[in-house]
Formats: sequence, C-alpha cells, structure tokens
Amino acid sequence: MEAALVTRQGLPYRAIPAAGIHGVGLRALPGNLLRLLRGTLAARRIVNEFSPDVLFFTGGYVAVPMALAAGRRPRLLYVPDIEPGLALKALARLASHIAITAPASQRYFNRRTPLTVTGYPTRADLANWTRATGRETFNIPQEAKLVLVFGGSKGARSINRALAAILPQLLNDAHVLHISGELDWPEVQAQQQSLPADLAARYHAFPYLHEQMGAALAAADLAVCRAGASTLGELPLFGLPAILVPYPYAWRYQSVNAAYLVEQGAARLVRDEALNTELLPGLQTLLQDAAQRQRMSKAMQALAHPQAAQTLADLLLQLAQASSQQSHPNARKG
Repeated sequence: MEAALVTRQGLPYRAIPAAGIHGVGLRALPGNLLRLLRGTLAARRIVNEFSPDVLFFTGGYVAVPMALAAGRRPRLLYVPDIEPGLALKALARLASHIAITAPASQRYFNRRTPLTVTGYPTRADLANWTRATGRETFNIPQEAKLVLVFGGSKGARSINRALAAILPQLLNDAHVLHISGELDWPEVQAQQQSLPADLAARYHAFPYLHEQMGAALAAADLAVCRAGASTLGELPLFGLPAILVPYPYAWRYQSVNAAYLVEQGAARLVRDEALNTELLPGLQTLLQDAAQRQRMSKAMQALAHPQAAQTLADLLLQLAQASSQQSHPNARKG
C-alpha cells in the first residue's frame, strides 16, 4: 500500500527486507532474524548511497534495520498513535528528537530525549475543502444530514456489514457517504442496486477516495470509522465528530486512540463486537441532537494542529543543520 501511495506522488521508493521478532513463534523466529540482518545490510547500502543528513522514522519493524544502519546521523522519531508500538519504544533510545501527536504520549518516553508535540500531519490540500464545496463534489444537498462511513485503507468488513444491515433505516434520517474499500466493493454495489430509487439517491458509495477524501471529511456531519492514527489528525482538522470503532486485532493502539478522543468529548465509542446492536441507536441519537454534535465538533476542532507537517519539517531542518555544523564547524553560517 505504501509503495503505491508514494510512487503515486512521484517520490522515489526503496524497499528493504524486514520482519518482526516480538511475539513470533520459535519456528518463524530464525527466518525473521535473518530478514532483519538482510534488511540492515540493505539499509546500510542505501545510507551509504544516499548519505542523508538526518533520518525520519514513524515506527514499524521496517524502521529498525534503517535505524541500526544510520550510524551517528541524527534521527527524528515521530509517534503517530497515542501509545507507541514496541518498535517505536526501541527506536526512541536511538532518537535525537521525538515528535508526538498528542501530549498524552509523553508518559511513554524518557524525558532525557528532547520531545515536541507536533500534532498529526495532514495533506495540505485537505485545507482547501469547505462544507459547501465538499457537498457540491458529491451532489449532496447543503441542508441534508450526512454520515461518512469508512474503514482503513482496505476497508473494514465488520463496519461495512453492520452498515448494510441498518442502511434502509439510516437513509430515512440522513445521506450516507460510504467508502467501503476494494475488498467489499462488489457486495456494496449489489446492495446499492437493490435499494429503492429514493433511498439509492441518498447513498453515495465508493471503493476508495484519493484527492476527494478531503471533500468527504469536509462535507460530513458525523463519521463512523476506525481509530487509526490518521483520525487524530484528519477528524480534528475538520472538527468532525465521530463514532469510533477500534480495530480489535491491532494490539491496543486504536483502542487507546479512541479512548483519547472520547475523553476529550470529541467522539463516541462502539466496540467492534457491539456494532450490530449499538451502531444504529448511536447514529440516530447524534443525528437528532444537533447541540451535542456541535459540542463534539468544537471539542474535536480544539485538538487540531494544522501546521503539524510544517513543524515536523522544521525539526528535520534543525537537526540537519546542527549535524552539518558539527561535521563542518568552520563552514560559513547562512
């Protein structure tokens, strides 16, 4: 997925072998250790070839070989989720500076390493969308209520099927903009075609959105989604209240993210196993209570860091410049 998204932006992409070693069985461990060694050697070749002034990590076991190969070069470690994973905790010991999405992450790190709350970086083009232009994009009436439903990059089958079970009832109360993911798209298309014409006109389904995702977020009154790290940046940017359904098989990262947004008064929580009984009542309650949605929207917007990407870029430049001055102390400053 990352390779496709990076190359879509015209950026060079290099893959390295990597594998996790925590929690894997004894049968898989030798092979994973071998891949980690191969990945470190491949990363060392890339470092020697590219000769970076600074390295930027966002976690995952794929970052470990590059961190080991980086030598004494400065490293900026960015923590997207509230709780860092094991790889990030290990990489934190090698970091020159740590950037975090929210203050709640501070408790996971040693205070000896400099730390900055940057927020979650979002694409610059997202800020170009307004409620009006977003609704024009999808031909949704300005006065209608709109629920945005989406999963991760591949969709969320349990959310898709829970939505399918309540869709006719929900469409009586609101338009629905549904991003299903490619895997369940045939099922979604079949259901869309089976709806009566008046309800089908209120159901806007897509397998995936690229440039128009900002339009969807700007247009919506309420979201139903997972609680991956991007929700900590995209939902606040648009002040979009949400019903969050943490993915139950991703350790506890999404649960911690969701709990943080719920504690701030910006979201409601529905467990994956409770979708079939709690999703429709939760949606109906919020759709009927505009004042509550407005309070949640303000709480969500208060968490926004629209300059997060620029702050991260500034930190990288500062580390690179400091490294350059240490390597060439007599070089002219400018």
